[in-house]
Amino acid sequence: MKFRPCIDIHEGRVKQIVGSTLSDLDQSGLRTNFASDQPPSYYADLYRRDNLTGGHIIMLGSGNEEAALGALAAWPGGMQLGGGITADNALDWLDKGAAAVIVTSHVFKDGVVHEERLRKLAGLVGSDRLVIDLSCRQRDGRYYVVTDRWQKFTEIEVCRESLAFFAGFCSEFLIHAADVEGKCEGVAVDLLADLADWVTIPTTYAGGVKDIEDLRLVRELGRNKLDVTIGSALDIFGGSGITYGEAVAFCRTS
Repeated sequence: MKFRPCIDIHEGRVKQIVGSTLSDLDQSGLRTNFASDQPPSYYADLYRRDNLTGGHIIMLGSGNEEAALGALAAWPGGMQLGGGITADNALDWLDKGAAAVIVTSHVFKDGVVHEERLRKLAGLVGSDRLVIDLSCRQRDGRYYVVTDRWQKFTEIEVCRESLAFFAGFCSEFLIHAADVEGKCEGVAVDLLADLADWVTIPTTYAGGVKDIEDLRLVRELGRNKLDVTIGSALDIFGGSGITYGEAVAFCRTS
């Protein structure tokens, strides 16, 4: 199990936000767990020094391009980049140092999966440089892909068949358990167990990790088929559940 570090950028700053409270239209309900005084490049350099490959930089909204460029410059080819990725800008971000691009809203929008956009993007950049973000929420005991800042349910269930379909277009999955993401209240154990049964390509789980015991759950339930990202619980993001050093050490012995 690898530790896949993150750099979430909102309004030009590294932040940890409860993702389900983020809205393009109304910021009144936004819950921010942490806002850093350090630039994104500081974190990218930290991850570079620890050789933590395959982490992700996520631009949460517009106006974050310059900050993202700083992070990519600190570790060219070391991190993936997502947030506003389209067929029009994907190659440019790869040229600027992203190891891969992560697609979300360009393909999943208004409760609909735009398959023609996915096919075009995969054909343009190559599946080996494309990561699909399958953010999902639970409804009636099953997990469905959600769009529009995780507010709208699609009819695409996260299951063996859908994962096999999307795996034909990308090299990795980034799967946010949106119901628990940013809350530091524990991981989605049912989703972890199912993903371990279903995934056939490298997959990073994100959502709810609060301490070392949760890392053990990801490792055990994921049967070492899943990597993990940790946000608000980390000390480098203002958390108290687990230190960055502990997370790096634990995953290196997994």
